[in-house]
This record gives sequence, C-alpha cells and structure tokens, in this order.
Amino acid sequence: MILRSLYTRLALSFAAILLCFGSVLGVVSYNAARMHQQEVSQTLNRGLAQHIAAHNRLDGGTTDVEDSAGVGELFHMLMAVNPLIEVYMLDAAGRIVMHSAPEGHLHRQQVSLVPVHAFLAGERLPVVGDNPRIADRRDVFSVAPVTRANGEPGYLYVVLAGETYTRMSQSAGLGYALTAGLWLGVAVLCCALVAGLVIFRGITRRINRLAERVEAFTPVFGETRGAHRTEARRDEIGRLVHSFGRMARTITRQLDELKQQDMLRRELVANVSHDLRTPLTVMHNYLETLLARADRLAPAEQADFLERAVRQSQGVARLAQQLFELARLECEEVPPQPEPFCINELLQDVGHKMQFGAAAVGVRLDIAHPRDGLKVEADIGLIERVLTNLIDNALRSTPRGGTVRLDAVPDGETVVVSVTDTGCGIAPEHLPTLFSRDSPLRRRGAGDVSRGGLGLLIVHRILALHRTTIEVESEPARGTRFRFSLTAVGWCAQAA
Repeated sequence: MILRSLYTRLALSFAAILLCFGSVLGVVSYNAARMHQQEVSQTLNRGLAQHIAAHNRLDGGTTDVEDSAGVGELFHMLMAVNPLIEVYMLDAAGRIVMHSAPEGHLHRQQVSLVPVHAFLAGERLPVVGDNPRIADRRDVFSVAPVTRANGEPGYLYVVLAGETYTRMSQSAGLGYALTAGLWLGVAVLCCALVAGLVIFRGITRRINRLAERVEAFTPVFGETRGAHRTEARRDEIGRLVHSFGRMARTITRQLDELKQQDMLRRELVANVSHDLRTPLTVMHNYLETLLARADRLAPAEQADFLERAVRQSQGVARLAQQLFELARLECEEVPPQPEPFCINELLQDVGHKMQFGAAAVGVRLDIAHPRDGLKVEADIGLIERVLTNLIDNALRSTPRGGTVRLDAVPDGETVVVSVTDTGCGIAPEHLPTLFSRDSPLRRRGAGDVSRGGLGLLIVHRILALHRTTIEVESEPARGTRFRFSLTAVGWCAQAA
C-alpha cells in the first residue's frame, strides 16, 4: 500500500537518481583528479629520464648495458633515493634489457613504444604507458633516447608512479581521500534528498487534497467493496484520474436526468394545462349562461348552475394546490421533521376525516383497531398527506358498495402501512410507471384516469424524502393495495 503511493514512488525514484548521479559524479571526479595529478607529476618530471641519462653518461659508448653491474647499481640507487619511481632500460623494440625489480615482480618483458613516441613527440600531457610491474596498469612516465654500449639505440624508461606509489596511494585513498569524499557525497545527497522529499510532499499533498475534494463532490453510485479496494491501491494520480472519471460520469448522468426531467415536466405542464382547461371551460359556460339568462332561469336552476360552477372551481383549486405542493417537495423546500407518534392514532384521525367522502360515494372505509398502538418516527404532517392522497385515490377508483381498508402491522424493525381497495384495479403494463411523470394514466383517454392524478406523485416524493418507497399490488377488476414502511420506535398505549 505504501509503495503504491505517488509520494513514496517519487521519493524512491529521486533517491535512486541521486544515488546514480552521485556514483557517476564520484567516478568522474576521481578520474579527473587522478588525471590532474598525473599531469602535474609528468609535467614536473618530464625531463627526469633525460637528466639521469646525461648525468650518468648512459647516452652512449662507455657502458656495456647487458653486462654492466654499474648500471644496475645506479638503478637501485635512484629507486632508493626516490622509491616512487621505477627505472628500466629498453632496447629499440621496447624489450626490457635492464631493471632493478625484485625476483617475480616483473610482469611485462616488453613495453609498448606508442606512448613513448607520443611523449617524445611532445603531445599533450598526461601520456600514460605500460607499467612493467603491474600487468593491467598504465602510468605516467619519463623517457629519454639513449645509445647503448653495443651501439644500438634504446630508451631510458622511468615510471613515475611505480608499484610502491600505487600501493601507498590506494591505501591513503581508502584511508583518507576516499572516506572524506564518500562522507561529503553522502551529506550532499542526503541534503538533496531531504529537499526533494519536502518538495514532493508539497506537490502530492495538493494532489491528494484535489482528489479528496473531487471524491467528496462526486456521489458514489453503484460502487462495490471490491471497487473501493481497487481504488485504494491507486496512487495519487490514479485516484485523481478515477475521481475525475467518476465525476464526469456523474455529471453526464445528471445532465441526462435533468433533460429527462425537463421533458417530463413539459409534458406534465401540458397535461395539467389540459386538465385545467376542461373545468375552467365548464365553469365559464355555467357562469356565462347565468349571466345571459339570469332573468329567465328559475331559482332552482340558478342554484344548480352555481353549485356546478363551485365544484369545478374546487377541482381547479385542488389541482393547483397539488401542483404547488409537488413543486415544493421536488425542490425540498419542505424537509421532513421526524418525530415519534402512534401510527394507529393517525389512521383513526385520517379515517374519520375521510368518512364523509367515502359515504358520499357509497364506499365503506374500514380502519384496523389493534389493541396496542405502533409508534413510528416520521413527519406526521407529511405522512397524513400520504394517507389522505392514497385514500382519496382509492375512493375515486372504487365503485359504490366497495371497501377501502387502512392497516398498520409490525414487520421487524419497521411498520408496514397499507391502503387496500376493492376497486377496478390497474392494468399490469401501467404498474412500472405508476409513480412517474410519464405514466400513461396521466394522459387523457388512457383508460383509468382516476389513478392518474398528481396525488400519487406527491405520495412517492414524500416517501422518498423519508428514505422509503411505496409498493403497489393490483389485479384488474379485483382491487389494488398500496403499502409503505416506516421505522418503528416502539409501542404506545392505544386509547379506548
């Protein structure tokens, strides 16, 4: 989990880059320092071989090199005076014909003359040549052409960094220079690493905050637990990409929903306008008739016309009130105010209030009478509105002589409230869209128009605000049952 975060990966990558950079810089610096040292040493000792040859008369005719103990003694003396150098006599082909190396220390019998000629030609220093005592090493040298005692040409070859110098420099390097450079490099790399980590922390912190804000802005729809585990394994960039993708999908879905709702709202307005036009036209006709024939109509006829106009105006008022209430619910201007109350008492109150309407249409309204009251927690005013709309809907769809029943029964941690009628029922194809704006039952001429009022939309919206849903079961010509659940919070004593 830690290794998958962007900060950790950046830190490890930066540390690896610094380590590689430090290693390369150390190697380059070491080689540069070594070349500088070789250049200084070779420049200072450029004429050493020529001076030795001239001072000791090794440049012609007086010494038999192959058989002279004097030259060997000279070489030993020179190395004793300066133990850092090694002196060799070479023939014209570069073969070693005289040296002072101890037995077994000479690993080359011939020296390449290419760097010797380059040195004598005056090429830029340092020029490195073979080291006879170290097979795989090349060091700076000084060389001078000499004429051997037998008259053949040769070279006095002086290695300026001999075996003793190499051993001492390696020991000193490991003991001081290398250690000091190593600690200095480690200190510099640590400082750079700390600075980089601070910078990376600032960058990744802002990315994390952005990802958290996007995640908080975007609601989670249909995310499974496995998806959360997959998201948890993402780094900061992955989280941000995932969050932006989810936000884009959410915005797209919401735009589609808004377009759909706008289309349904337009259709609803058109349907409601049609529903309003009919009672308004009827009311207008009655009033116009009264105005035109007032002196010729009997008082009973005038009262009948006025009563019909009042009924139409009441229908218009009820429809307008339902539209206003639905708009407020959809805008959530009326948030629920939950409180505990006895649902059976509310059923009794609503039933008594609706008894007059039921009696007027010849429908019997039954209310369950349990011995103990069931207490629920909800907005009592909104739930009363739900029951009123459901009962009104049931009364309008139940023929004379039918029955509408109210009931509330416990079901685990909830209370199931139901409104059942013995009315005409609802066709199965209309059930899926019964609580949507585009229900065919809200279109004039769709059949059972009594089921298509705005009351069911209001019921559905109120229950959605209570985090519950409404279910419907219906059989054509046998009746319909609406039911919904509320959270149970105990029992209350039922009044006798």
